[in-house]
Amino acid sequence: MEHTATQPQRLARVLAIANQKGGVGKTTTAINLATALAAVGEKVLLIDSDPQGNATTGLGVAHEDRGQGTYELLIGEASFAETIHATQVPNLSIIPATMELSGAELELMDLDRRQHRLADALDAAGADLDYDHVLIDCPPSLTLLTVNAMAAADAVLVPLQCEFFALEGLSQLLRTVERVRSSLNPALEVQGVVLTMFDKRNNLSEQVAADVRGFLGDKVYDTVIPRNIRLSEAPSHGVPALIYDLRCPGSTAYLALAREVMRRERALRDAA
Repeated sequence: MEHTATQPQRLARVLAIANQKGGVGKTTTAINLATALAAVGEKVLLIDSDPQGNATTGLGVAHEDRGQGTYELLIGEASFAETIHATQVPNLSIIPATMELSGAELELMDLDRRQHRLADALDAAGADLDYDHVLIDCPPSLTLLTVNAMAAADAVLVPLQCEFFALEGLSQLLRTVERVRSSLNPALEVQGVVLTMFDKRNNLSEQVAADVRGFLGDKVYDTVIPRNIRLSEAPSHGVPALIYDLRCPGSTAYLALAREVMRRERALRDAA
């Protein structure tokens, strides 16, 4: 992302959590990775850019309490400071998705710099955006909302379900990242791919994991997220799995993933 001399530099690293395929654990990863990072002392902002608003619901923010959110931020009606909401998780804030976000696609088409609205808002916040990590939960499709997230991000984190068509969907996403990098955000990279819904009793899960690691090598996180009923139950209670059941295998895995993400981020900073 290019900055002019008058633009304040961002301090937070921005990760877009994206997969064009639905049902891969994308929002589950957004909620629980954000919570796990916060649990180990990092200051985290989660931006819910999915019109379904599941990340907002999963963090217990009721519809009547959402006020201004991602929609108002993107169309320029509100600043970051006006859209950030505290959550029940210490160190974790959210910019919520509201009902209006479902219509943002059409409205963005008529605005200047429609692909850079989120990046411009982040840049305007600059050093005042006092977080260690900004995570963006993207829609499960390639829309202007997803493009805005990738244009604003330093890197993409890809949740990938251990199922038959996983590599096909991954190839499509990598092509999208490459298109965004070539036309909108030259600094964009894939920070990592996290294997989700892994069932060790299923030979297919083992085969998919081996295939993905063979294809992407060390871009694939060592941490694997298991198929775990507690991860599925937690959103209906309006809490992350780490609060619902800290000791379940899913929570343990997301804590391990948070540590791995932090190690990769430190390595990137040290190399810069």
